[in-house]
Amino acid sequence: MKLEEAKKEFILLWGNFGSQWGINKAMAQVHALLLTSDDPLCTDEVMEKLTISRGGANTSLRELTRWNLIYKVTVDGDRREFFSAEKDMWNVAKRITRERKRREIEPLILHLDRLKSIDEQNESTANFVGIVEDIERLVTRMDKFSEMLMKLEENAFFGSLLRMKK
Repeated sequence: MKLEEAKKEFILLWGNFGSQWGINKAMAQVHALLLTSDDPLCTDEVMEKLTISRGGANTSLRELTRWNLIYKVTVDGDRREFFSAEKDMWNVAKRITRERKRREIEPLILHLDRLKSIDEQNESTANFVGIVEDIERLVTRMDKFSEMLMKLEENAFFGSLLRMKK
């Protein structure tokens, strides 16, 4: 397989994978393009390489910047904005996890807490509230576990995994 062919396949793969971590396909493909690019790219280059509209490119670049997955870069002698991706995958994972928590987990916990406020008191209510509380505990534990993992340094994380495997 040639490098350019592998990069194109990776961009498609990452685009499909992106929906699993809460972003649309175009945004994930822009991220993949910048991950695999040796040099910073401007909006026009992103549009050309991915055959997407200016609006789609701008929206994806703005959102990826907000997630701290890409950075604006200055290129000497050029007034355009250029972008480069964070290449440390541990940092990428931590930033995605942090953003998903903000967008998904925190609102879910708030909503579950609100669902427990039921005026009528009977056995059905108690059963329903019990189920909601169980889900809330599970989500909170998963969130705390995720926070703990993200606080670990990469080497400590992999070292722990190796020790657990033995």
